[in-house]
Amino acid sequence: MDPRYDHKELENKIYKTWEESGFFSPEGCVKAGVTSAEAEYFSMVLPPPNVTGVLHMGPASTVAIEDIMVRYARMKGLRTLWIPGTDHAAIATQSRVEKDLAKETGKTRHDLGREEFLKRVSEFAQKSHDTIVNQVKRMGASLDWKREAFTLDEPRSLAVRTAFKNMYEDGLIYRGYRIINWDVKGQTAISDDEIVYEEREAMFYTLKYSPDFPISISTTRPETKVGDTAVAVHPDDPRYQRFIGKTYKADFCGVPIEIKIVGDEAADPKLGTGALGVTPAHSQIDWDIAQRHKLEVKPVIDERGKMIVGETLRGKKTAEAREVVVAWLKENNLLEKEEKIKQNVSTSERTGAVIEPLPKLQWFIDVNKKFVLKKSEIKGIKSGASVSLKEIMIKTVESGQIKILPDRFLNVYFKWINNLRDWCISRQIWYGHRIPVWYKDEEIYCGITAPKEDGWEQDPDTLDTWFSSGLWTFSTLGWPNETFDLKNYHPTSVIETGYDILFFWVARMILMTGYNLGAIPFNKIYLHGMVRDEKGRKMSKSLGNGMDPLEMSEKYGADATRMSLIIGAAPGNDTRISEDRIRGYRNFSTKIWNAARFVLMNYEATSVAPKFTNSDNKNLEELKQIKKDVTAAIEAMDFNRAGETIYHYFWHTFADKVIEAAKARLNTDTNSNAEDRAAVQEMLLTILKESLKMLHPFMPFVTEEIWGKLPRKAPPRGEPDNKNLLIIEKW
Repeated sequence: MDPRYDHKELENKIYKTWEESGFFSPEGCVKAGVTSAEAEYFSMVLPPPNVTGVLHMGPASTVAIEDIMVRYARMKGLRTLWIPGTDHAAIATQSRVEKDLAKETGKTRHDLGREEFLKRVSEFAQKSHDTIVNQVKRMGASLDWKREAFTLDEPRSLAVRTAFKNMYEDGLIYRGYRIINWDVKGQTAISDDEIVYEEREAMFYTLKYSPDFPISISTTRPETKVGDTAVAVHPDDPRYQRFIGKTYKADFCGVPIEIKIVGDEAADPKLGTGALGVTPAHSQIDWDIAQRHKLEVKPVIDERGKMIVGETLRGKKTAEAREVVVAWLKENNLLEKEEKIKQNVSTSERTGAVIEPLPKLQWFIDVNKKFVLKKSEIKGIKSGASVSLKEIMIKTVESGQIKILPDRFLNVYFKWINNLRDWCISRQIWYGHRIPVWYKDEEIYCGITAPKEDGWEQDPDTLDTWFSSGLWTFSTLGWPNETFDLKNYHPTSVIETGYDILFFWVARMILMTGYNLGAIPFNKIYLHGMVRDEKGRKMSKSLGNGMDPLEMSEKYGADATRMSLIIGAAPGNDTRISEDRIRGYRNFSTKIWNAARFVLMNYEATSVAPKFTNSDNKNLEELKQIKKDVTAAIEAMDFNRAGETIYHYFWHTFADKVIEAAKARLNTDTNSNAEDRAAVQEMLLTILKESLKMLHPFMPFVTEEIWGKLPRKAPPRGEPDNKNLLIIEKW
């Protein structure tokens, strides 16, 4: 062995050896006799990284955790499949390309046209994909690259069109005029889960519509009051009961309005004046009230966030219009009070723009409508039962058929499901899966392929990215075709991802798999936390505290980067990372190398039978217990505990104590007992071998390189020398 372990020289070479061995695929392992075709399977899909740039520490953490599971399963002799892929991330990718286009040429996508712009997006996505794949490989991920998928490739597009058509025909997908979250910057609808709430300071105004209006209302958005059609009060509020059912007319800031007083339990008597000005076109709560009381819906704000009514308001942005309305209220002595408050403002996760609730014609998935589930493998739901998508999402987890780890997220999951509204799935962008619906005069056609006759025009909108990624566990296995992979590897064993996308992605996979397959997508959900900097802050460009896992791997080795993301990261908890921390695990790589080098330098093949001492037996018994502890921790998916156990054992017991105590016995000048020397050599080699096995899922590169240096029998003449790889060694 060389005096030092050179990760820069060796890691790429080792990864290439793994790839060429064919052991990343279950077929390769079966063919080599590593596992049998009848063995139990372990399957998992990689949460597809977005093709918007490069891999950050969060996705690198995902790769590290999942590779531990996969390497452990493979070493246990399971038919192990880990499917790679990337996500087209429609809004994020299009936004990025639009920004670059504007910066480079000053043009918009509309200047280029749909076809030319999409060509440009695809080129960007391909470059980003290549970078990401390189980074994932650099982290040591033992993925089956022959099965790589992309959410926008043709097999996945077929799955999307098939799922859409089936849901449309079952009445679960519908087109309706409803209030949605409108991103004024991205110029598209977004779902409730794509909203980020930011606490900001706001003014809370208490006002009247006119001098003779009997009730005062409070609002943070006085500019929207020109679109009010009612005031809601609680039906049991004694202050306002006598007004319920009455209608009042007013001229509000130059706009004629007609306000009806309605009794509705959505009005909170303790909030403000206890009376709620109802603006059906620009608030989800108000929209719901309007539907219950059959109120008129009057849009007063457009897609650009500008006012569309009133001589003094028309064309102004909402913030400017607010100032005009407040000035008018003061002039007319209608403003009773204004106070500063803290308010949660809805912003778009992708563009950062403030969300404007608007009534629009969009496509939705009905989560409450009942349909017949023809075939069911879901606990508590029989084949042929009439169920809703919401019931599927509840039953699969409630029954324990799908387990969430850590289980404290169960309450979070159920709370979200219970408050779940119909899912708005249409997006007014160009990049993505085009909605498979065509129009011709008054006719509507929904199909997997376009209608053959002329005169049909396809819906211009695309689907929410989460629609296609919701099919990920089974579309990657070949659905809608009845493939070998689908039959043999679904449901997948586990989904591992950040707790921040439990609703975005995980819940939607349960919904989509339940509907399309009548099954669960995975048996377990393992949620990891956010990767933060050493001060506990979220990593971001603005703070300049981001870390590139590729750069860290280049500097300190992929093994060190992986260990820094695992140890100290309990399931569901955020973890802190720093360069010093990664450097510390590089030192551990060096420790492993030096310990192995010492053992091998002092090992000699001999025919002398070893005579183990009580101390040797004690060391070997302790090794067995450590192996049990590490195995139990991995089985419990407590990778932090497993990694910490083997780390401390190797460094502080094996290297610091066992090896140190063995040095005198290895010295031929002071120990002439050949049986004793053979025993200590055998004991050290046994501990080294078993330690390398335990360390391999965590630190695959350095352990694989050392494994290749261990004494062994050469393969029979003519057989490939690839079975001496630690990646397939029996756990």
